[in-house]
Amino acid sequence: MAKVVAFGGGRGLSASLRALARLDIDLTAVVTVADDGGSSGVIRATRPILPPGDLRKALVATADPERAAAAELFAHRFSGEDFLSGHPVGNIVLASLLERYENPVTALEQAAELLGSRARILPMSPEPLHIQADLVEGSGSRTILGQHDVAVADGQVTAVRLLPSDAPACPETLEAVAEADWHVFGPGSWYTSVIPHLLLPELCEAIAASSARRVVVLNLSEEKETDGLTLAGHLDALGRYAEGVRFHYVVSGETRTLDDPRSLNSAAQSLQAELVVSDLAADVVTHDVAALAAVLGNLLVEDGG
Repeated sequence: MAKVVAFGGGRGLSASLRALARLDIDLTAVVTVADDGGSSGVIRATRPILPPGDLRKALVATADPERAAAAELFAHRFSGEDFLSGHPVGNIVLASLLERYENPVTALEQAAELLGSRARILPMSPEPLHIQADLVEGSGSRTILGQHDVAVADGQVTAVRLLPSDAPACPETLEAVAEADWHVFGPGSWYTSVIPHLLLPELCEAIAASSARRVVVLNLSEEKETDGLTLAGHLDALGRYAEGVRFHYVVSGETRTLDDPRSLNSAAQSLQAELVVSDLAADVVTHDVAALAAVLGNLLVEDGG
């Protein structure tokens, strides 16, 4: 059985996990821990724990279908205007587990057991991180700190960093990366969910040193943080931070690929990767789970490398 590690965060990682969970593979998700918006931002501002939001989404995406009620409970967000307003139940549960266990991996294992998760969910680092980015807008430039602020800022991202720059990678994550047969990057917010895995020195070194084959899944639509960036530009940006990392396949939806197939194919080749184009859209922004599972299954299960 192929060992697959999927990297990302938020809704993008959830999309790939829902597809990958359909396959006969040994699946691990490595999740960013720099989220500082919404419920996660409120929690991490007052408690020294990992932001739970992206971890919760990964757990829910891989929950056993027979435990749908538990997954729905984890995803339920409190309404109203009191202190619970806007907090998903799963964030509260994860916050309690992260306080109870010194090792966040143990906390996540407990949560995964509650949901019957079909994947192992790991944080990229055992410490909460911050994202810092340089942006240009018109003739000016500025530096922005914080995942949420970077994601919604006007202007074009020219550089992105993690703080602290010498933060450790999670040991269990490094082990999973080294043992994997495949690494899957994307879809997701490019600068705040996908690229951050390559910004953590220990993790990037482990990825580069691994003999795993690698797949990049591109987004179906633009996001605020990549406004105006072509799909080829996405790959160019990824390549700038992936020193020593070889990619093997780039998976792209048909609609956006048709905008400039030659440039996208050239960008894929610059990563030493083969471009795979397929109809992957459930709508203009959402990947169809079955279609993505079919494409990834063809690569990960049938292509033994």
